[in-house]
Amino acid sequence: MSTDRETQPPRERSIIAIVAITVLVALAVIATVLFIGARQEARDVDKAQQLLDSFADAGISVSFTAEQVAQVLGDDGGATCADPNSALARSTLLAGLSNGAGGPGLRPTLVESRLLQGQLLIIQTYCPEEAEDFQQFVDSLNTVDTGNDTDDSDDGDGS
Repeated sequence: MSTDRETQPPRERSIIAIVAITVLVALAVIATVLFIGARQEARDVDKAQQLLDSFADAGISVSFTAEQVAQVLGDDGGATCADPNSALARSTLLAGLSNGAGGPGLRPTLVESRLLQGQLLIIQTYCPEEAEDFQQFVDSLNTVDTGNDTDDSDDGDGS
């Protein structure tokens, strides 16, 4: 049996080997990054589903999917949990609860307590260490009940 004599120079073979090893290492790094990202995304979606379940338990209906919530809040609650008890975060929240006028016409308003319930549930789910202080802040606000109560004295006859 005869074999052909190798005519390829050793330098060319080592270049081919180096390129092949480099491509394989790059593919391994890409696969690892994608795997870690997919695992983190699954955890984010699980936490978002936990939040949506909390909303459902509280009677809050939402049209968001767990994936959409996970994209906004991530794994740490996003901007909602970025120091929710700071003076800036509280003043921003209070500005959102005002009458909407600008400048000297800006006035605080009485809001329904349920308007704060969603943010409180986000904080309880994503940053529970901040929840007690935020709950005290919410309790200190002058809010009204949900307005779903019906007035039994009105019998509908206009009198």
